[in-house]
Amino acid sequence: MPLMPKRTKHRKVQKGRLRGKATRGTRITEGEYGLQAMEAGLITGNQIEAARVAMTRYMRRDGKVWIKIFPDKPITRKPAGTRMGKGKGNTEFWVAPVKPGRVMFEIAGVSDAIAREALRLAKNKLSVKTKIIMRDKTNEEGENNENK
Repeated sequence: MPLMPKRTKHRKVQKGRLRGKATRGTRITEGEYGLQAMEAGLITGNQIEAARVAMTRYMRRDGKVWIKIFPDKPITRKPAGTRMGKGKGNTEFWVAPVKPGRVMFEIAGVSDAIAREALRLAKNKLSVKTKIIMRDKTNEEGENNENK
């Protein structure tokens, strides 16, 4: 069963535009390593699932994976060969809108080499350019030590 919301307020939504950078979800919160979007795009539920499977298979189910995005936006399509008009098409799939800077996946509990390779495999399943980032331990601990 594909990744999609159980229920929504509106059955169909307008396309909208993905402008600017992500303001939320730009830091690693749970894991040690993360996959951060470098450009804006729509990530489908199938892409998210494919990336998750690629990571967990490579890690041999060691460690933990967090998925930080969810496809809650319906994308509609009209059948091929249909004339213009007659309303909006039916929902075909669900997407998660992603802006640059958004952390999409996080990993913890595995070695550096395994985490990087798992994220590289996940990276190939997605339709946006991404980079692998590490949690900044010095910054988190450094801020607390300076205040003392």
